[in-house]
Amino acid sequence: MTLSAARTGIVHLAERTPHLTGTEMVAALVPPPQFADATFETYRADPAYPSQQEAKDLLAVFSGATAPVKSGLFRRAKRPEVKPGVYLDGGFGVGKTHLLAAVYHAMPARRKYFGSFIEYTALVGALGYRSTVDLFRGSDLLCIDEFELDDPGDTMVMTRLLGELVASGTRLAATSNTPPNALGEGRFAAQDFLREIHAMASSFQTIRIDGTDYRHRAVDGHAAVLTTQDYETVIADAATRSSASDDAFGDLSAHLARVHPSRYIKLIDDLSIVGIRDVAPFTDQSAALRFVAFIDRVYDAELPIRATGVSLDLVFPDEMLAGGYRKKYLRAISRLVASTLA
Repeated sequence: MTLSAARTGIVHLAERTPHLTGTEMVAALVPPPQFADATFETYRADPAYPSQQEAKDLLAVFSGATAPVKSGLFRRAKRPEVKPGVYLDGGFGVGKTHLLAAVYHAMPARRKYFGSFIEYTALVGALGYRSTVDLFRGSDLLCIDEFELDDPGDTMVMTRLLGELVASGTRLAATSNTPPNALGEGRFAAQDFLREIHAMASSFQTIRIDGTDYRHRAVDGHAAVLTTQDYETVIADAATRSSASDDAFGDLSAHLARVHPSRYIKLIDDLSIVGIRDVAPFTDQSAALRFVAFIDRVYDAELPIRATGVSLDLVFPDEMLAGGYRKKYLRAISRLVASTLA
C-alpha cells in the first residue's frame, strides 16, 4: 500500500480485535521487512568471532549458494554428509535471523516458508494438525525462527510436524529462543534444543555462532521519553499522514492478554508509529512476556515508538531481569531503545 493510499488518523490498539485466517497466516510466512533483502553478502561477520564467518560459509553451502570447498590439489572432494536440517546456535543479536533469511532467499526453491515458531503453531491451531501437514507437504524449505523450548505441548506438535515433512523431502533451518531456566545473555541453547526435539535431533546439524548483541553495539543509553505535550504533537502530526496508535500503557498491556500473540502482527497493521502513554514498570511477569512478544512484532515491522512516563528500557524490574527470562527481556530492551530513537 502506498503512503498516499494509507488510512489516516489516530487509532487505539486496545479497541482492535484482529483475526487471521489460515490463508493470511500462510501468506505472512516470509522474512520480516528488515530482512526482506538479507543475503550472505550483506551479513557482516565480526572478525573477532571467526565462528560467524564459518557459520556463513556452512549455510551458504546448505542453501546451495556455494559449492563445498575441495580438499587436496588433485583429489576429488569427498562430499560431506548433508543433513536435512541446520540449527543456528548462538546468543541473541549475533545475526541468526539475518542468516536464516539469507538461507531462505538463497535457496532456489519453488515452495519455501519463513516464520517464527509461534506462527507455525498458530497455523496448526487454526487449520488443525493434519491440514497443516498437507499444506506444507512437498515444500522445499521451512525456516523456523525462535523455536520455543519452554512449552512441551507445542514442542511435541512441531517435532511431529517436522518429522513428517522431512520424510517427504522438506529441508529445515531453525534458530531457538532462550529456555526459561537459561541465565545470562551468553548461554548457548543447542543441548536444550536437541533434547527437546529428541525424535528429530539426528536430522539437524548444529552451527554455532559466537558474538555480542549488535543492537548493544549500535545503540547506547536509555529509550527516549517525551513530555505529554511533545507526545501529543508527534502523534497528531503522524496521524495527518497515516494511521498512528495512541494507548495508555495499562490499557495496552491488559488488551495484549485478550489477543493471541499470533495476531499481534495484525494488531499493528497499517500503522506508521506506535504511541504509548504513561509507561510504568511491570509487576506481572505474564504481562511482561506478552509485551516482549508485542515488541518483537513492532520491531519486525520497523515501526518507531513514542512514549511518555518511565523510560521503556526500565519496564522490566530487577527481579525479572535476574530470572529465567533474562535474555528475552534484554533483547526487548535493546529493541525498545532502538525503536524510540528511530
